[in-house]
Amino acid sequence: MNNSRRRNFRSRPQKSNFRRRGPLNVSSSNSLSNNGNMNFNRNGSMNNIHNVEKTMQKFQQLAKDAQSNGDPVLAQNYLQHADHYLRRYNELNERRENIIEKSGSEEKSLPKEEVLEKKSQSA
Repeated sequence: MNNSRRRNFRSRPQKSNFRRRGPLNVSSSNSLSNNGNMNFNRNGSMNNIHNVEKTMQKFQQLAKDAQSNGDPVLAQNYLQHADHYLRRYNELNERRENIIEKSGSEEKSLPKEEVLEKKSQSA
């Protein structure tokens, strides 16, 4: 066989059960809560507060650069993206504070002996 010759692309056969079907009796209220963008971020970067903050700062910097280059439309576009990530950042921050607050209230409800045991076990 000639090594300089390119191979043709061979496609894979389609899987018959590619899309799995859910239960047949799905209510309409349940289908409304299904968000079509759930698979958008596959690596979970929108749930990591540090990644969200970094992305927000990136878009703010891009907006400043676009404004200094004299492109107000592009600057506004970047600012809208930064605003989206700011809202997501605030949401994650609030969720984290609620978790911390909830765990703090659980410690207060436990007897002192159990709290001391937990602290000694974690140390």
